[in-house]
Amino acid sequence: MNIELIVIGKNDTAEIEAMVAEYSRRINRYCKFAMTILPDVRNTRGMSENVQRTAEGESILAHLSAGDFVALLDERGKEFRSTEFAEWLQKRMNGGVKRLVLVVGGPYGFSRQVYDRADAMVSLSRMTFPHGLVRAVLAEQLYRAFTILNHEPYHHE
Repeated sequence: MNIELIVIGKNDTAEIEAMVAEYSRRINRYCKFAMTILPDVRNTRGMSENVQRTAEGESILAHLSAGDFVALLDERGKEFRSTEFAEWLQKRMNGGVKRLVLVVGGPYGFSRQVYDRADAMVSLSRMTFPHGLVRAVLAEQLYRAFTILNHEPYHHE
């Protein structure tokens, strides 16, 4: 299974980028992992939140394929303990998913069209985090999930 993380906008924090790069390298030991950074919508000053969500949604949908399993990172999504997230990931692999696409939306969430396309919604917490930090935490949790599934000494319970 391949995993792709799709995010809106670049991250300006070098330390967070370094964390994402490190966990990406580690995840690639288990599966092909890539992060696609979609550009921020331009000229948003006079744009409504709904119009911005729609523009971001069109960009996200353009990067999805028919057979993708799409999971949105959303505060209303399902929360997991790390071991439960590993089981969730294992079910996707056992189910024959070729490409798991995890999507972090823009500042106003997702458009209705993106929600309609999603196969699942996952929450890292009911709290709100900066999007750059979400990338790092998600990458770490993916790596942790693979170490759990492979019975490697990283996760302690």
